[in-house]
Amino acid sequence: MKVRQNIFMLLLLLFHTVACTSNAQEPSASTIDKDRINNTYTNPVWEPILADPTIIKEGEYFYAYGTENDWAEEGGYHLLPILKSTDLTDWELVGDALSTKPNWKKEGGIWAPDVSKVGKHFFMYYSYSTWGDPNPGIGLAIADSPEGPFVDQGKLFDSKSIGVENSIDPHYYEEGEQKYLFWGSFKGLYMISLSEDGKSVVGDKTQIAGDHLEASYILHRNGFYYLFASYGSCCEGINSSYQVWVGRSSHLEGPYQDKAGNKLLDGHYGELVLKGNLGEEGFVGPGHNAEIVSDKAGTDWLIYHAMLKRKARSSNETNRRTLCLDKLIWREDWPLVYGQEPSHHPEKKPVF
Repeated sequence: MKVRQNIFMLLLLLFHTVACTSNAQEPSASTIDKDRINNTYTNPVWEPILADPTIIKEGEYFYAYGTENDWAEEGGYHLLPILKSTDLTDWELVGDALSTKPNWKKEGGIWAPDVSKVGKHFFMYYSYSTWGDPNPGIGLAIADSPEGPFVDQGKLFDSKSIGVENSIDPHYYEEGEQKYLFWGSFKGLYMISLSEDGKSVVGDKTQIAGDHLEASYILHRNGFYYLFASYGSCCEGINSSYQVWVGRSSHLEGPYQDKAGNKLLDGHYGELVLKGNLGEEGFVGPGHNAEIVSDKAGTDWLIYHAMLKRKARSSNETNRRTLCLDKLIWREDWPLVYGQEPSHHPEKKPVF
């Protein structure tokens, strides 16, 4: 009997030792899940809404700004909302860039802001327009901090004064000491020089693309200027057809062309960067990309808005344009998102 008891105790001790060793060597399921979550993200990176985004980095934070919108029960009304993040994937709401609408126009929405650091200040060029507005315009607000408050400086120009229909969607670009503004929406994309202080336009405008694009963004890379722009309908809920296209040129003023040498000025789109997902899952209407951000690993990231197919509108019928993020890859000096569609499964986070 004593021998049997000793054998039993020995087996019990051996089992306990193996179990402890096993537990020490293998991480628990919760630990694995936590590590996975901390190193990945899934679109959208912000919801309910951050439409027509623009991105700037100041200090350790990225700041994102978007179009005026009513988030309904998911956050209420916001006049140019501001978000901040350290990694482009985890965002928090800071507040609104403006407390009241500018008074240089009787009515309209404040859309598609573009924020850049100019000297020691933060310049926000914005659109002021209604749907189908015969005379929309672009204004400027300035702040000492990326979190605001932004103080309105008034109108830069409107459609009648500049001679361009649908003058919205501004984009600021700086090269050396020279400052430029790009703008336009389905009535031609244009560029013009800005004054030294960036508060007024100088000289004549130049058209760089035809009547089929909007939301211009310029990137200079490896000797080429890339003109990113959006095509299609931005705001028809699940039926939105928005897409991102790109053309390139050896010169800032163009001509911007596709791979075959066809000019965007002649009505060509360029090369497809991003479109809505096929099938029932994912997103519709991806577009109006923000500034392209490079991480510490040298990877480029495209920030844009898109609508979830399962929830394309808010309860108040507002287009629920969420903030999305995807890796931008380069093939023979042409950019695109992998698969040319928004990701909607876990992806590796940017490295910052």
